[in-house]
Amino acid sequence: MANKITDMSKIRKAIKFYCNGKSKLFISKYLSLSRNTVKKYISLFEVLGLSFEVISEKTDAELELLFSHTTVESISPKLQTLHNFFPKMERELKKVGVTVQHMWEQYVGINPDGYRSSQFAHHYKVWSKRVNPVMHMNHKAGDKMYVDYAGKTLSIIDKDTGEIKEVQFFVAILGASQYTYAEASISQQKEDFVTSVENAMRFFEGTPAAIVPDNLKSAVIK
Repeated sequence: MANKITDMSKIRKAIKFYCNGKSKLFISKYLSLSRNTVKKYISLFEVLGLSFEVISEKTDAELELLFSHTTVESISPKLQTLHNFFPKMERELKKVGVTVQHMWEQYVGINPDGYRSSQFAHHYKVWSKRVNPVMHMNHKAGDKMYVDYAGKTLSIIDKDTGEIKEVQFFVAILGASQYTYAEASISQQKEDFVTSVENAMRFFEGTPAAIVPDNLKSAVIK
């Protein structure tokens, strides 16, 4: 029984390394595990669709029981192909204007018999939670209002002159309810920023205990 517990401890470390982007070969050598063992448990981990955060909270005995009731055959070549696509997709989604829909169109262009859009989005959500575990924050009602400008500007047309002008996209969100306010703003300068914040509070019909900007120059200059 002691050997099994030791094994599960190593398997937990193997999964952590995998979630941090280490190769199966590296994991095998570093933890002195056979390649087949590493491949087996990582495949089981992918089938389960859990995050490392969930795995780390389980005892060695619970982990052994969990893996013993899961079969590697549950993951199909089709799903494995999809998982192989996701790391590239995650990098692309950080670029302005790239959406999950755009990435699905690229994926299905390469894999005509691949997953439909809704299934694709679901599998990416599960994969992303596993690879990028997040810390959940508890917000109190009325405590904080988060403000920022979207990375991509918008365009408006002057109805009198027909001139096209680029404007900033201001967004405010209440932490507890996720209630959101957005507006087009002429610039990110201090005066326009203050006006947008005032408009947001009028919309929310209240003043939060704190306004939290995301490193905005207009919000931190005295």
